[in-house]
Amino acid sequence: MHLRGPDDAPAGRYSADRAEEYIAQARAAGIDEIGFSDHVFYFRQSRDLWEIPWLRERCADDLDEYVEAVVEAKGRGLPVKLGLEVDYFSGIEREVAALLDPYPWDYLLGSVHFVDGFPVDQQPGLTDKLPAGEAWRRYFVWLRNAARSGLFDALAHPDLVKIFGVRATDEETHYLHVETADAIEAAGVCVEVSAAGLHKPVGELYPDRALLELCHQRGVPITLASDAHEPANVGRDVDRAAALAREVGYETVTVFDGRARRQEPLG
Repeated sequence: MHLRGPDDAPAGRYSADRAEEYIAQARAAGIDEIGFSDHVFYFRQSRDLWEIPWLRERCADDLDEYVEAVVEAKGRGLPVKLGLEVDYFSGIEREVAALLDPYPWDYLLGSVHFVDGFPVDQQPGLTDKLPAGEAWRRYFVWLRNAARSGLFDALAHPDLVKIFGVRATDEETHYLHVETADAIEAAGVCVEVSAAGLHKPVGELYPDRALLELCHQRGVPITLASDAHEPANVGRDVDRAAALAREVGYETVTVFDGRARRQEPLG
């Protein structure tokens, strides 16, 4: 989930007090532990990484303030983990690693929001500019490269390209899913099963059952996410994400601590 608050938040945009609001909702939802993974492109320390104006324009916050807020929340005894959602772009892997290295992350999420300069989850975007099959092919090439980069512990919303309901053919999709599941297995990263897609135009969990089944067959571990951007949405529909995971055969979920992972029973 995302800790970032409004500009006029009384305790600051990133604060342990705001983290407490998330925990209160988590407890009400029966969730034992949550992880914050705010978007890297909101932090000014990342500005020089980006060539896309949309990303550069958003780099106004202080990464240290965010990290310190979550570390303070941990110090208060709150069951929170420190993460970051990092957009993948080829050719800047070393620079990204250098930016992230000084901080005490529990986990890092890799995501693909732009492909060859086209936005994936904005309109007009990737699926408006390219034929559906080509858009899907390019997206999954980028996702596989993100998995192979060595930067990330898990892949966020791993079939985001379907967000607006534009799809490749069944044959193309199956081929892309198999290639991607193979790459994820080889890279040793987790996949996120996210409820966020239920509240997007596509109205589906990320990833779909077929890709998740292929990941399970290869022993790829999973994480669960509600992708909450405000406290009220903590845990929203995460039970449906867990149910899909159980249906395809998963019995455990991955928990991170200092970028080391362990498996816990899937509740």
